[in-house]
Amino acid sequence: MTQRAVDSFGEQPDPLQPSPAPAPPGGLSTAEVAERVARGEVNDVPVRSSRSVTEIVRANVLTRFNLIIGVLWVIMLLVAPIQDSLFGFVIIANTGIGIVQEWRAKKTLDGLAVIGEAKPTVRRDGVSAEVSVSEIVLGDLVELGPGDKVVVDGTVAEADSLEIDESLLTGEADPVIKRRGDPVMSGSFVVAGGGGFTATKVGREAYAAQLAEEASRFTLVQSELRSGISTILKYVTWMMVPTAIGLIISQLVVKDNNFKDSVARTVGGIVPMIPEGLVLLTSVAFAIGVIRLGRKQCLVQELPAIEGLARVDIVCLDKTGTLTEGGMDVTEVRPLNGSDEDYVRRVLGALGASDPRPNASLQAIIDAYPDGEGWGVTQSMPFSSARKYSGAAFTEGNGDASAWLLGAPDVLLAEGDPALAETGHLNEQGLRVLLLARAGGALDAPDAASGAVPTALVVLEQRLRPDAGETLAYFDDQNVAAKVISGDNAVSVGAVAQKLGMPGAEHTLDARRLPSDPDDMATEIERNAVFGRVTPQQKRDMVAALQSRGHTVAMTGDGVNDVLALKDADIGVSMGSGSEATRAVAQIVLLNNSFATLPSVVAEGRRVIGNITRVATLFLTKTVYSVLLAILVVCFQVEYPFLPRHLTLLSTLTIGVPAFFLALAPNKERAQPHFVRRVMRYAIPSGVIAAAATFATYLLARHHYAGTGALDAETSAATLTLFLVSMWVLAIIARPYTWWRIALVATMGLCFVVVLAVPWLQEFFALKLVGTTMPWAAVAIAVVAAAVLELAWRLVGRRFRS
Repeated sequence: MTQRAVDSFGEQPDPLQPSPAPAPPGGLSTAEVAERVARGEVNDVPVRSSRSVTEIVRANVLTRFNLIIGVLWVIMLLVAPIQDSLFGFVIIANTGIGIVQEWRAKKTLDGLAVIGEAKPTVRRDGVSAEVSVSEIVLGDLVELGPGDKVVVDGTVAEADSLEIDESLLTGEADPVIKRRGDPVMSGSFVVAGGGGFTATKVGREAYAAQLAEEASRFTLVQSELRSGISTILKYVTWMMVPTAIGLIISQLVVKDNNFKDSVARTVGGIVPMIPEGLVLLTSVAFAIGVIRLGRKQCLVQELPAIEGLARVDIVCLDKTGTLTEGGMDVTEVRPLNGSDEDYVRRVLGALGASDPRPNASLQAIIDAYPDGEGWGVTQSMPFSSARKYSGAAFTEGNGDASAWLLGAPDVLLAEGDPALAETGHLNEQGLRVLLLARAGGALDAPDAASGAVPTALVVLEQRLRPDAGETLAYFDDQNVAAKVISGDNAVSVGAVAQKLGMPGAEHTLDARRLPSDPDDMATEIERNAVFGRVTPQQKRDMVAALQSRGHTVAMTGDGVNDVLALKDADIGVSMGSGSEATRAVAQIVLLNNSFATLPSVVAEGRRVIGNITRVATLFLTKTVYSVLLAILVVCFQVEYPFLPRHLTLLSTLTIGVPAFFLALAPNKERAQPHFVRRVMRYAIPSGVIAAAATFATYLLARHHYAGTGALDAETSAATLTLFLVSMWVLAIIARPYTWWRIALVATMGLCFVVVLAVPWLQEFFALKLVGTTMPWAAVAIAVVAAAVLELAWRLVGRRFRS
């Protein structure tokens, strides 16, 4: 398995190149370390958690959108007044926001790479000490314990029941037992046992650099929102080509107009086809989302994860570290079968002293019974989530030999044992119970638990997170089903969930009774809310089963046993204090270790996606009516009615400014799929109605006005109709009304009135209503169009209820 990992990730080792000699038991000396540093045999690889500043600038400047708008902007700067070139400043704003947004994310991730960097323990001069990953040298003896990530390639020098998960390299879930002389690969991590390895590849030769970079890179991966906008831009580009050619021919050849004026009107017909504000607004919304979440100590490693979590309908929670805090307290020890309580306490103290890397349960025992000296450890077996118990063999103070197991009662006890009933009663109270049993055989035997003699029950109380109850209530209110998936006893986990007020917490199931068929498994998972005795592989299978039913699944966790499920879930959420392995595969890292931050992430994602979907209709309505107006102008062989300044004014008042505020408004609607389809089903009828009403007003004005200045008067009348129809589209999208939404729409209308009333603004925007007949006719046509708009939106709403 390990050899295949080598083959798939890089070159095979060169058999002619000598490997460094195994490190001595005490590790390298200070002089040997200095010598290797001088030779450059050090793991000093620059951490690139994101693109370089040059790459960021290039990626945000060289886009299809900037190319199209940029060419048109240059043309307008050459042939028209500055007011006809205002649209070009969108390039500067959009590009600037994109660069600043990614640069801020780069700084955050670069900082995390230093703050959250793994600190491996290296043995030098016989002393163990934590060092930076970049300080490891070739031949170093690196110590390993549960949860530690292998940061460089090496060969096992010491092994004590060492089990390493290489799933991130090979895709195979089963942990690999490592013995002295076996190779270990960077990117794998320890799930049980301990030991040490000699570093055989460091720096750029090891896989650690590329894997670490891949784990923490700021990636703009595909999301439905981004890909939808990209699809729209692609189709708009293809529509623009024939339409632009037709406009150019009609304005320059068929109509013998002033060259500069014809060019200006041609560009005026092309520019509004591009939903440039939608690109800008999306950048703004995501930038603000990143800043808001950053203030709440939430790091989004992949930006679309905000969108993904907003689409989640099931969140799977690991109890330990999520619903409960890491610490535990021993509340009681109950001797069994007449065991002496003082002797039991000495055994527990010795077990605590036997493990140099205790888990939370054993740490609670150490805190309660710190005196573990006087007994010699002859063999130890660290806790494994797969077998659910740990153990150790001792030479007691009086010379007697004994071996002990400590773990889950329902695993160590035979079915029907009287102690199980007592354990069940304690679990129902939300208490965690461990069984201390005297082993009947060798600890390393496959059936080590067989024949174990129950000696005592150790009762532990977990510390609940004070904010977990409110978070669970939030998910319930938002119709997001919560599933607690834990390796502990199901009844005990259910009691904890009930204490926190989790809906459905009374529906518990032991995962050992889960069916293996994915469809049957999904049915059981949907039916129940709390699952106990779940193995790491089962967590992964449960996520896959839910996904097969069409659910969008988020998984939270902080332990190495959560890595497989975090990796396969739609959204993986890790605690900042979690293992290095979980942080590496998660899309979202809660730096403050607070489960209560998740509602903020969900709310931010829903706000961004819901509002962008809502206001995208405004932008694409403009695209539709712009394309149709251009086609109508070509077909009727008339001058294009608008200059760029007119559409810049309309876009600003009916789309740009209001869309900005609407995009920042609260929005708790769950994100729906099919972004492009949902937007276009409203944008197309709205755009058709707006284009028809505007062109009708324009044709009517052409028959009404004559002589010098007729085109300006016709343009002003058409602009009035288009503004009023666009305002009605805005008024529909702004629903449901609140005081600030009404004020926003009213303010935009008032601004347009000011433009029509103030002489210098009339001249700047080339807008002046002439007479009363045609302006009132334009208003009447807009009123009819508004009524048709209302009817169209209601019909679409009834036809598509999603």
